[in-house]
Amino acid sequence: MKAAADPRRSLLAGALVGVGVAAFLDETVFHQLLQWHHFYDGSTTAVGIVSDGWFHAFGFTALVVGMFLFADCQRRAALVRRRWGAGLLVGLGGFQLYDGLVQHKLMRLHQVRYDVELLPYDLAWNAPALLALLAGVLLLRRSPAPARAREGGAGRRGGTAGRTR
Repeated sequence: MKAAADPRRSLLAGALVGVGVAAFLDETVFHQLLQWHHFYDGSTTAVGIVSDGWFHAFGFTALVVGMFLFADCQRRAALVRRRWGAGLLVGLGGFQLYDGLVQHKLMRLHQVRYDVELLPYDLAWNAPALLALLAGVLLLRRSPAPARAREGGAGRRGGTAGRTR
């Protein structure tokens, strides 16, 4: 018997993978290869490297949990691919935009790059993030909405209809 589609879990899996991919790319390209900044640049290089390690652990955890959720949805034949893809774009773009606006500008944990005119770098950082986020939201709006209540169940938190153990 085929399990019911799980649009919420598919969306969450995609969002976590998107956050993990964004964090991985940021850490690998900008922190390690180009060495433009660390997660926290307000102290010594050693503190910056330790903060990069914590950031990398966060991103890796998001990626692994997202992939486990993806695999679980696949195993149960409950994956809604369009919602997963929407979640991926929302997670990637949302995290990158959060990093560019909150961590760079509001919290001032670090900048994209130092000793340069920041505006072009900020635009190059935030514009693709905004595009990915908007593409994810558009894809989400065009994907099947989750059911409010499953037949025989008590809605979101209640019954067990549509679940397999």
